[in-house]
Amino acid sequence: MGSRRSRRSRRRSNQGNPSSENSPRAARIEALLDQVQKIDLSGIAEEGTRAIVGLLLNLVEDLRIELKKAHQEIAYLRERLGLGPGGAGKPGDQPGSSPSQQRHSSEKERKEPQPRTKRAKLSEIRIDKEVKLDLDRATLPPDAQDKGYQAVVVQELRIATENVRFLRKKYYSASSGKTYLAPLPDGYCGEYGPNVKTLCVMFSHLCHMTEPKIGEWFANMGILISDGQISHLLTEGHEAFHREKEEIVEAGLHSSPWQHMDDTGTRVDGVNWHCQVICNPLYTAYFTTERKDRLTVIDVLRNQRKRVFRLNDEALALLRQFAVSERTMEALRPLPWDQELSETELDDGLKQHLPQLGATARSRIVEASAIAAYHAEVGHPVVRLLICDD
Repeated sequence: MGSRRSRRSRRRSNQGNPSSENSPRAARIEALLDQVQKIDLSGIAEEGTRAIVGLLLNLVEDLRIELKKAHQEIAYLRERLGLGPGGAGKPGDQPGSSPSQQRHSSEKERKEPQPRTKRAKLSEIRIDKEVKLDLDRATLPPDAQDKGYQAVVVQELRIATENVRFLRKKYYSASSGKTYLAPLPDGYCGEYGPNVKTLCVMFSHLCHMTEPKIGEWFANMGILISDGQISHLLTEGHEAFHREKEEIVEAGLHSSPWQHMDDTGTRVDGVNWHCQVICNPLYTAYFTTERKDRLTVIDVLRNQRKRVFRLNDEALALLRQFAVSERTMEALRPLPWDQELSETELDDGLKQHLPQLGATARSRIVEASAIAAYHAEVGHPVVRLLICDD
């Protein structure tokens, strides 16, 4: 009985985390894959069979890589859900958290129901056309009197293709050796019109649809577009949006002397990055960054402008807070003082005057001079009070 119970216990333990790369099953799979990769194709006489086996071995290797990525992704998701490597705990429960900090089990516990009030929406509806409907007078009683019309507003949406063949007039000038073509209307560039491009952006950012699903929707509507073309429409040619974001952030930073800032984890191509959030009651802006150190925070507060540095008394005071030695700070004196320096200029100066500088001290000097340069900026908003957590 004891041995049977022990085997059951081990079986349940392995089933608790099927994605574990350290489980006996995973170890056996790895051992088998290692043996498969050692197969010598030169020992197969028939050329066709040898080619097929080679293709299968390549497929096995690709699947092996994908399996390893899947294990890493599952481990990451389990960690984010608070499940831990062994599968213990409930999703959302963090180790050591109090019951009041944990998620509520139902919407009713989390939020008190509020009485719903139905607001009038007719005034918000734009009327695109008006259709008058009449009755056949022959079907009415003789004494029926005309009482005007009773309005009924019906909302409808029309989605249809409008594929246009533009016949562009062409002229050739022998004297200049040039061909002249009539320009396309505003908004038309490439193989897809402005409405298709707008829908791509709307589906992706407003509806949170994946690129394959966007392509599937377009195919159902009769538009032929590949996933690669959708990706191109979503990522290229949006300089106007980038400029608009820069203007929004600049106006938001100007709007008050204080800002709130926070960050949260995000994934970029399967790698852990960070989403930086800066806001006040008037706006919210998001930045996706690879790091979340002091220089990254300054980059966000400066609206991603090119980095600048300044060595001055404020920088020295910060270096003392960072516990940088007085000897190191004294060695900074020959560098340009109280002047705006580029990243290259600061790097060259440190290499020349402090060639033996350690990585930690170097990082502190760069951070302190970046903060000092930010506080000394003129012509751009400088946040005087930054509200954030630890």
